[in-house]
Amino acid sequence: MKNILIIGATSRIAQWAERTLLRDQAVQLTLFLRDQAKLPADLKTAKILVGDATDSAQVTPAIQGQDVVYASLEGDVVTAAKTLVTVMNQQNVKRLIWTSSLGIYDEVPGKFGELNNRALPDYLKTYRAAADIIEASDLAYTIIRPAWLTNDDEVSYTTTHRHDAFVGTEVSRQSIAAYAVSLIQDPTLDVRDSVGVSKPGTDGDRPRVAVMTGNGFDPDM
Repeated sequence: MKNILIIGATSRIAQWAERTLLRDQAVQLTLFLRDQAKLPADLKTAKILVGDATDSAQVTPAIQGQDVVYASLEGDVVTAAKTLVTVMNQQNVKRLIWTSSLGIYDEVPGKFGELNNRALPDYLKTYRAAADIIEASDLAYTIIRPAWLTNDDEVSYTTTHRHDAFVGTEVSRQSIAAYAVSLIQDPTLDVRDSVGVSKPGTDGDRPRVAVMTGNGFDPDM
């Protein structure tokens, strides 16, 4: 039995991953979240812990005994990254999967890169700071950098690596969840790498209008 902890379990990406993992008889799934009321009823068969990912006293009992920690977080991700690195080392839990953002390394080329930087200046700085903390640790991490997110009902993705130029402009939340699940199922995949994930064939100056909101970007994972 593999023990899996998902932190930020009400995120839309995480919910797709949770539905897949709940069908896996070899997985013992624990969900860590702030507000249990936001969790859909079909996911409440998992073990549920309510807490704050920035609070080491609340995170510690959740991480004890886990094999893999998958974090899909917003808000104070810098403090959350510091907390997870510290507690995971204390508990000798080494495999971390962390959802971040494209553009944190200024790796998105062309006009789309310029658009991304204009839309997300503070967001990118925060997620870069969190990534720096994780990359400086001795954890067996994978940082996931999604393209702009859609709700398309599909799994279709390609990946780039830490020092590659980012390709594509958009990707479905289901695809990011599927990639995260692949890392959980094979913990040796893409270890100590920061992986860009996008839908093949979506290169261009901007994503489709359908993925944009009034603010130009929907950061809700």
